[in-house]
Amino acid sequence: MSELDTIDRRILDLLQQEGRLTMTELGERVGLSTSPCSQRVKRLESLGIITGYHAHINPAAVGKSLLVFVEITLSEKSEPIFKKVRDELQNMPEVLECHLVSGSFDYLVKARLTGMSEYRHMLGTMLKQMPVAAQSSSYVVMEEIKESSVVRIDRSRPRT
Repeated sequence: MSELDTIDRRILDLLQQEGRLTMTELGERVGLSTSPCSQRVKRLESLGIITGYHAHINPAAVGKSLLVFVEITLSEKSEPIFKKVRDELQNMPEVLECHLVSGSFDYLVKARLTGMSEYRHMLGTMLKQMPVAAQSSSYVVMEEIKESSVVRIDRSRPRT
């Protein structure tokens, strides 16, 4: 991957904060005309650095006010088992994030749901679909303090 310069980093920072900026507005903010700015954004997309544009939704406004984290511990571990778990969890629409982690459990799952009955159903389905016996520990979020998908962009060039 080619090195990102200061303008690329500024573009990434601005698009994370305001994904609906026009290329003209973005160009003005980074000191470029529309065409070169658009070319940079297309390059960042083609390199896989920009992976998409999204609207941030208020979960409560769409009836999904329950946020739960689930730790899953598998009784056996192997690459075929990890692949099966990955495939199953990727297909569960309630699951927002799933991470294979190191430590005392194997997976950390973040799910957004309508309420406890939906959570109970999701957990039962999740554990039933595991390719081996699994244990779980759950954490229901009482208050969301901070949630962000913004990656901090260091605007200075990395030292080599």
